Amino acid sequence: MAQAGRSDAADHGFSRQDIDNDGVQQDEVDVTNPRGYLAVRLRDVIQARWSAEVRAIGVHGSLAHGDDTEGSDVNLVVVTYRQAGPRPALRKVDGILVDLTVVNAEEGLRRARELTPRWPLIADRYVTTKSLLDPHGWFAAQRDAHLGKLAEARPAEFSGLARSNWSIASAAHARAVRLAEWYETDAALLLIAEARLHAAMVAGLLSRTYFRNRADAVKRTGLAGADMTELGAVLKSQADELTARGRPVDGTLKDFLGES
Repeated sequence: MAQAGRSDAADHGFSRQDIDNDGVQQDEVDVTNPRGYLAVRLRDVIQARWSAEVRAIGVHGSLAHGDDTEGSDVNLVVVTYRQAGPRPALRKVDGILVDLTVVNAEEGLRRARELTPRWPLIADRYVTTKSLLDPHGWFAAQRDAHLGKLAEARPAEFSGLARSNWSIASAAHARAVRLAEWYETDAALLLIAEARLHAAMVAGLLSRTYFRNRADAVKRTGLAGADMTELGAVLKSQADELTARGRPVDGTLKDFLGES
């Protein structure tokens, strides 16, 4: 499992971006496949139209890792100087789904320095983004800001975030059990999938492990095929571990209102 911490990006199983002597990123995607070609086309159009607003453009996800397939998306991120530039969008272009994220440079670095309950699903984009345009090394600064936050974060912070995911997973599991008893199978399946995902994020937070995506999370934590009984046992074990870490999942009203 790819554990995160303050070290060279290679320690996490990812390749560090190459930078020349002027600090300009030299990464390129494989333009021989349709997804890489589309990403470069998008970069060129965005750069030409918003040249004064765009600070950096990159891709994350499978295209950044170099293992994209015919069914992969293009996850493009545009970093701007101010609150201007292209609009975020999610739609198909030439038959390929494009997820365009737009972030202000200052806000993007702020987000990279914070931890949220969704950390196991978003950390990969902070650590592994392949630049298509980055003359000032913004993506390297984003990576370093995030790794720096991980280095200074205390275990209790991760445990608190894990408890939030555990609560969602437990509630979804309980509702799924009730729906199954009422023979509402389809609805129960949707909730059990939600419970698996949040239980996987609990595991990721407790071990400081991040994942490529939701499917990767449940697969690598062994929860993809967990039935209701197995998932219930996992949640019980996670509750015990959270209690041992000083973050019990249950408590009194005073405990609840006394928390920050």
